[in-house]
Amino acid sequence: MTADIRAIAIGIDVGTTGVRAAALTKESVVVALAAVPFRSPSESREPRSWWAGVCDCIAQIAGQISLTTIEGLAVDGTSGTVLAIDADGHPVGDVLMYNDPCPDSHIVDRIAAVAPAASPARGANSGLARAIHLARRPGVVRLVHQVDWILLQLGLETPLSDENNALKSGYDLRCEDWPDWIEAAGLERHYLPTVKRAGTPLAPVGAAGRRLGLPEGCVLHAGTTDGCASFLATGASAVGDAVTALGSTMVLKLASDHPVDAPEYGIYAHRVLDFWLVGGASNSGGAVIRALVGDDRLEALSDRLDIDRPTGLDYYPLLKPGERFPINDPTYAPRLEPRPQDDAVFFQAILEGITAIERLGYTRLEGLGAPRLRSVRTVGGGARNPVWREMRQRALGVEFLEPHSLEAAVGTAKLVLAGRQSI
Repeated sequence: MTADIRAIAIGIDVGTTGVRAAALTKESVVVALAAVPFRSPSESREPRSWWAGVCDCIAQIAGQISLTTIEGLAVDGTSGTVLAIDADGHPVGDVLMYNDPCPDSHIVDRIAAVAPAASPARGANSGLARAIHLARRPGVVRLVHQVDWILLQLGLETPLSDENNALKSGYDLRCEDWPDWIEAAGLERHYLPTVKRAGTPLAPVGAAGRRLGLPEGCVLHAGTTDGCASFLATGASAVGDAVTALGSTMVLKLASDHPVDAPEYGIYAHRVLDFWLVGGASNSGGAVIRALVGDDRLEALSDRLDIDRPTGLDYYPLLKPGERFPINDPTYAPRLEPRPQDDAVFFQAILEGITAIERLGYTRLEGLGAPRLRSVRTVGGGARNPVWREMRQRALGVEFLEPHSLEAAVGTAKLVLAGRQSI
């Protein structure tokens, strides 16, 4: 262990494929990284697996640096993932994940009847719709987001959330409160957590966090979503800077000096630090590639791609019906036919299809009043494919910049540093 390294912030990313963590110095230098992959897709839906990953990541960080100087910790998670808890904070039934449509269409219709037209809580993929559905289970006393639940495990005494995760649950960024119409939609507001701005110091770490080696003076901070965290990690911050996250799904974020909300297209705005992030999340992305092509074949097939000869196949790659952005339609059907005999051509057509979705996403944002796209940074597993990068740069026609970091956990740790400066 290196004695002269003084990390003061830890960021934890609870993602779709596993849990990751990063420790930063006050100068934003990354001094330790940790990763615990989920062993199966089902683990990404299990709170006990989230918590086990967090514990293992902190242990890995402790094996690289001293935790005694850590001043703050924050967590990011998947946007719109909601769970119900009982009086002891234990989950009640299964989690409804960020990409699970609300099982009850009547809830969605009721929200649509009372929510403002620009509310991100509208639609089948509404976090609020999931919350209302979960609140009907016997024994439920509170509804929390994925990040909120992890903070409770670290010792937070009462559920607190951040405004980024709360956005799809109906939180109003302008009045900074849960609006009255939520009760008209069918949910009493006492079920919902108090909300703070992302990065806000909340409370000292509790006994559970101290058992992991975190010092008594370590403060838990309000976190953010994985998409916002990924943006912060890259170093993008100027108006017109964008980040495409090519993970299991594809998330587009564009820095703006004003909010843009268009739920009819799955577009919403997050406030992070002193600017707005506008964008949306498609259900297409790496999970489609993994299922249809397989991770073990990507390198060999990438060597055979010929982006100077487009396939001409008009794919819309999805694993099942339902899309969120740039088309918001829970019944939207995948397009993966015709299937060419050559697997390399099939792979290229999938990449072309996801690239077309990305281009449509940024075009949609600009058409609705967002700033013009000036640059793109890419994070996630898809960022490692140079051929795909070239294909995407040609399609978007803007400068592609290297991100400072590809780790969402780094962005979350930067949020802690910003929050420490405000104390």
